[in-house]
Amino acid sequence: MLRKLSFELLPIICRCRLANTLKRNVIREYNGMSSSVVRAVANSTLHVDEQLQEIFKFKDTKISNWIIENKARALCVSYTESNKDDRQWILRILALRYSVQHDDICQVAKRLVCTEPENERQMIVHERTLRNVLTPAYHWLFVIIGRLQHGVKFLVDLRTDVLELMSKVKDADESIIVQQLNHTLRELLLLWFSVGFLHVERITWESACDILQKVSDYEAIHPMRNWLDLKRRVGPYRRCYIFMHPSMPREPIVVLHTALCDIIPDSVKGIEEAETRILGSAKKYITFLEEDKSKIKAAIFYSIASTQKGLQGIELGNYLIKKVANEITTEFPAIRQLSSLSPIPNFKTWLFDKLKQDMAFVLTTQEYQIAKDILQTENLISTLKKILDTSLWTGDKQLSEFLKKPLLRACAWYLYKEKRRGYALNAVANFHLRNGAVMWRINWMGDPSPRGIANSCGIMVNYRYFLEDSEKNSQNYIEHFTINATEDIIKLATQAEKLRNPL
Repeated sequence: MLRKLSFELLPIICRCRLANTLKRNVIREYNGMSSSVVRAVANSTLHVDEQLQEIFKFKDTKISNWIIENKARALCVSYTESNKDDRQWILRILALRYSVQHDDICQVAKRLVCTEPENERQMIVHERTLRNVLTPAYHWLFVIIGRLQHGVKFLVDLRTDVLELMSKVKDADESIIVQQLNHTLRELLLLWFSVGFLHVERITWESACDILQKVSDYEAIHPMRNWLDLKRRVGPYRRCYIFMHPSMPREPIVVLHTALCDIIPDSVKGIEEAETRILGSAKKYITFLEEDKSKIKAAIFYSIASTQKGLQGIELGNYLIKKVANEITTEFPAIRQLSSLSPIPNFKTWLFDKLKQDMAFVLTTQEYQIAKDILQTENLISTLKKILDTSLWTGDKQLSEFLKKPLLRACAWYLYKEKRRGYALNAVANFHLRNGAVMWRINWMGDPSPRGIANSCGIMVNYRYFLEDSEKNSQNYIEHFTINATEDIIKLATQAEKLRNPL
């Protein structure tokens, strides 16, 4: 038994030694920087560095929490007042000096290996010690900060800075250490932002002005034009819900906009048309209008935004959709149709990449010749890219009608067939499919705005939610990578596949 335990812990010991070597190399590089560079950052980071050292002296002591929290509060103020470059140096110091001590891990692991499993008391002591030394010192600091007023918000913003630092670090050794810092922060935030700690709040025109302003500021998919536009989006036949966290009061975490319609619209304009049909001549009195529940047959989730970059990778939007779906169907029993009206970010970037590889990836031989005739060019790839780079082509009826079929076909392939680690490559598709939605309909010119044309050639997609099947669909997608899509979408994707594999 002892020998078996030794073999199991041996890889841990080896990895610890390797990680310790990497850490020493990075610290050596940091200490070996030129004096001019060190002086450039010394004045602005020295104070924070001293604050860190002073705080960590209190770790594992019996000093009053009140004293430690005051020190931590001062540290947060100093960090917040630092500029961007200084913050990155502070994060480097934190990641390097206050990560796990690999020598300690190796020593405790050896003691654990040498302990007889029958000596349960000693095993438990060593296991507890091992767990402690496997936890980075900055984990303790983050827990202290999390107890402060506005401390959770500070840590969310801190992770935003860590993610930015990760994207800039080129050195492989340093990257590993910064990733560990990010992992520790993410695990804490994942715990603190579990759905049980969040509450749903409906936003109306009577809501606080500062929250209304933030709802407007955070809307990126369909930007608010003015206050009148915002008033309409939180008024009758619309619903706006937010997730709030008790440690971040008056700060929306996730924002979900929903339109109450008579049918599932296929475009942004379709939402407005549904509103006109429902309101009729009463539209000008919309602010004071009482909703006619009998006319509402569908709820459309047309915009969802996670507002905090520091919560990247922590799924919250799916829970908000489920809560809102339950709330809306309870309020409006006649609703039987739940669907998104979603953008397709990065589709055009993907399309241009495929055009570089092979025009046959997008156009049939016949379509290729027709395109050359319409555009009167021999260099079709270059010309087509220039045209699609602007929104002017949407005003050319002949060109727009011609491009409709190949672009819808390519889009179906992109959404249904293009994968990353077995899941849909498109982030929005992956989000809704993980929630258990069905890839229901691809819509030509769903969003003809400049933003919509720039992202996805104006194409949008409906992801339909059948609540009775959502759990099964989600399970099949997550466990078996199965995308539940309608026959029309599968047919389009199959046509695209034949272009790639003509035999």
